[in-house]
Amino acid sequence: MPKLTIDGIEVEVPAGSTILQAAEAAGIEIPRFCYHERLSIAGNCRMCLVEVEKTPPKPIASCAYPVGEGMVVHTDTPMVRNGRRGVMEFLLINHPLDCPICDQGGECDLQDQAIGFGSDHSRYAENKRAVKDKELGPLVKTTMTRCIHCTRCIRFITEVAGVPELGATSRGEHMEVGTYVEKALSSELSGNIIDLCPVGALTSKPYAFVARPWELAKVDSIDALDAVGTNIRIDARGPEVLRILPRLNEDVNEEWLGDKSRFALDALKRRRLDRPWLWRDGKHVAVSWAEAFSAIADKVNGLAGDRIGAIAGNLSDAESMLALKDLMVSLGSANLDCRQDGAKLDTSRRDFYSFNTSIAGIEEADAVLIIGSNPRKEAPVLNARIRKAFVAKGTPIGVIGAETDLTYKVTHIGNDPALINALHDGAHPFAQVLRDAKKPLIIVGQGALARADGAAVLAAAWRLAASVGALLPDWHGFNMLHTAAARVGGLDLGFVPGAHGKSVAQMLDGGVDVLWLLGADEIDTARIGSKTFVVYQGHHGDAGAHGANVILPGAAYTEKSGTYVNTEGRVQRGFMAVNPPGDAREDWTIIRAFSQLIGKTLPYDTIDALRARLEQVNLVFGRIGYLPRFGCSDLSGPSGDPAALSDAPFVPAVANYYQTDSISRNSPTMAACAQTASEATLLAAAE
Repeated sequence: MPKLTIDGIEVEVPAGSTILQAAEAAGIEIPRFCYHERLSIAGNCRMCLVEVEKTPPKPIASCAYPVGEGMVVHTDTPMVRNGRRGVMEFLLINHPLDCPICDQGGECDLQDQAIGFGSDHSRYAENKRAVKDKELGPLVKTTMTRCIHCTRCIRFITEVAGVPELGATSRGEHMEVGTYVEKALSSELSGNIIDLCPVGALTSKPYAFVARPWELAKVDSIDALDAVGTNIRIDARGPEVLRILPRLNEDVNEEWLGDKSRFALDALKRRRLDRPWLWRDGKHVAVSWAEAFSAIADKVNGLAGDRIGAIAGNLSDAESMLALKDLMVSLGSANLDCRQDGAKLDTSRRDFYSFNTSIAGIEEADAVLIIGSNPRKEAPVLNARIRKAFVAKGTPIGVIGAETDLTYKVTHIGNDPALINALHDGAHPFAQVLRDAKKPLIIVGQGALARADGAAVLAAAWRLAASVGALLPDWHGFNMLHTAAARVGGLDLGFVPGAHGKSVAQMLDGGVDVLWLLGADEIDTARIGSKTFVVYQGHHGDAGAHGANVILPGAAYTEKSGTYVNTEGRVQRGFMAVNPPGDAREDWTIIRAFSQLIGKTLPYDTIDALRARLEQVNLVFGRIGYLPRFGCSDLSGPSGDPAALSDAPFVPAVANYYQTDSISRNSPTMAACAQTASEATLLAAAE
């Protein structure tokens, strides 16, 4: 590892590092526009100039200059200062004076660095150039006259997102960034180029002219619209959430965020449930909390426990699920289920339903097999990790399932479940690829389990993992990719049918007389028996609320403090950014209040007491943010017969990425994205 001196500070860095990286290690700031640690080096902006002793007397771009043993670097000499001022002067030659009306104002790298490293005047008196704005779809707003040609957006879309739709045309002053043929960006990660753009050339179209950054209250939270558990920051002004941005977490999402999670926030103020409702005289009428609770109590009191059931939805937090479970147990009911899709998950061991390798561990894999899943639509941030492994190491990736573009090269083995056993028997060439790998990784999607032979698929996939060496004392290569933020937490809490308890399908088909839906909107409500009394507790008037006898207004994930467990089993906690609208309340408090009314008072009055109860039920809830990685010491598989596979092809769990839950389905922005994607698909088919 070479040692060098930067501004009198000696620092040792790995061989191959650049001067800019070494300066960061030494805590020295070097301005930059084009450089980004997760993208390839471009060397476009020339803002990161430094002076190196014993080299030709000229400023050097530190982002592209490798370190050497004994190198002496100066980052603040007269030559460096003059060079940076000259570069900044050139960058500002054609930049419009838009700061008062630019959405990037207040958090703009160009503003900050012009003040910190630029000059206090300009010598340019010619006409500025103007560039036509590009149409990139419903999410990204372009003002291309502001573009400084850093190419961060191009490199992200090509290298990280894997959808090379952006590029540069012409040269010099005539260079323009855009799509070669005008079209909307098709990546599910396209919103990240807004964060990457160092100027105001790319901004959020739904957020245009809405607020300034200093007006916003910022709260850390966890995304609940998929199962990755992306760390987010919620920006709110008054009672309204205005913006959602990613937070840095190297182990989960790095610094990326899916478009649905970023832009579906406009649904948080549309079609909200803000008061209790009761079905009376053929219509829903607004009532008080006391009337709503009284109507439920009249049905529950005296009813046998086995005639009461509860289903937890995909956005539920662990606190509300535990409160509902404790309420059902107090009523003598074992009819609980958090698997709205009916996935045949084995809950006897945590590694049967977790992403055991961890999301960061994907990068260590040297062979990947995906079964019945489309991670690009089910978990785009996780899919970027798979692509990262493919780009970095050429990791071979096989797919058993529907053929589609996952943004990286795959070996499409087929869409016949029997191929799982064929790989186990070595009857397909990709079987040897898995066996030759030192760290093979198998990903099973929910689309492979939400079918009649789901238990057989699970057993077959586990048996395959054991046979190819994916289950080792120091490597657990069996992974379950979930699509619901609530799923792993619900399984950890045992929110599944107990002894003689009924599943979702049994409860829907008339198996209970009272059915409590905790945000459960992904079920087939038409199957609910006409005589079943339905209590819907949720935040949007979605599918579950339409046929409910009583509607209890709950809080969305931005309006409550909640604990979520992501697909890898990492326990994380989000915090309240705004208050729920109207008479809506946090979900666990609603259940706690009702339990007191019927004389089954739950033993916790505060969120802290409830979280102590969470840890009492399962110790993993005391491990916030930390995920230990375990190998596999017990090769005994889940229940199910690997030979009982049907010949029905796999169908991915997510067909429309932009509308998967009650929030995104009520978002006008997501509706526009879905429409754009549909039109693009029809156009591609016509061509």
